[in-house]
Amino acid sequence: MNGMQVVLGFDMETDVGSWTPFYEGIQHGTPAILDILDQYGVTATFFFTGEGARKHPDALKAVQERGHEIGAHSLFHETVGDSLFDIPGMMPVLPEEVPNRLRLCTEWVADVAGERPVSFRCPRLFSSTVVTNALDELGYVADASYPMYYFRERLRPYHPSREDWTQEGDLTIVELPNFADLSMDSKDPYGRDMDQWPLFRTEGADALLKHIDGFAGYCQARGVPPFLCFYFHPWEFHPMPDGEIHYGEGSVRPDPFIVKNCGPRAAEQLGLLIQKLLGRGAEFLQAQQIAKEM
Repeated sequence: MNGMQVVLGFDMETDVGSWTPFYEGIQHGTPAILDILDQYGVTATFFFTGEGARKHPDALKAVQERGHEIGAHSLFHETVGDSLFDIPGMMPVLPEEVPNRLRLCTEWVADVAGERPVSFRCPRLFSSTVVTNALDELGYVADASYPMYYFRERLRPYHPSREDWTQEGDLTIVELPNFADLSMDSKDPYGRDMDQWPLFRTEGADALLKHIDGFAGYCQARGVPPFLCFYFHPWEFHPMPDGEIHYGEGSVRPDPFIVKNCGPRAAEQLGLLIQKLLGRGAEFLQAQQIAKEM
């Protein structure tokens, strides 16, 4: 596995994605993540929603103080790109609204961080050509939004085309493909079972490593060094309610796998995953560092 590069991305959003308005994860899960990264001496990128940065500036400052990169993740964890599949109630922002939403998100995060973010990730990995062009115009250098499980073409970071963000082109921004085990046969119409999130905590680091090995072999057979870009969430590192979560005028009941083993088990397995990847010679980089290498 020589030449393996790893980007650990943490999407700093509301608990359980868009399904609650709470930020227990950012408040209580972030310290656990930072301690694990310190323990193994690795660096990461933390993609904050604009609202998350405004509501919890102390968490953002703590990330900065530990030497990690501050990225952006939309204003409120809304869908800013094209939907890959339908999610009830999750309608995407209209294309003509995208540039202004991304500008506001950038400003909100920058106001708290004291510097403009240069790395971005779309919620749910739902991006688009409009999004990528807008990010490029805003001066972003990296976008960790490419869903490898869905498009299955890009194995390594690339400069996207201004006509089609999934194809190589001449934009300045660098697109980072998110890890998926392309060596396996998918049983899902969208390929989501190749994505492997959140296997690290539901079944453990060793289960995820088997898929990493499968993908590494897939890459090596094509003469390409393995590139692994992961997404995690701070709420995974704080116990989440098992059952209905009530707020406002209703409640949600996440599928069991969404909240399974959130808390100490997730922290333990993330540490184990990092340890074993380091043992295999992996190099851990921030998203912006990958872009500078291109």
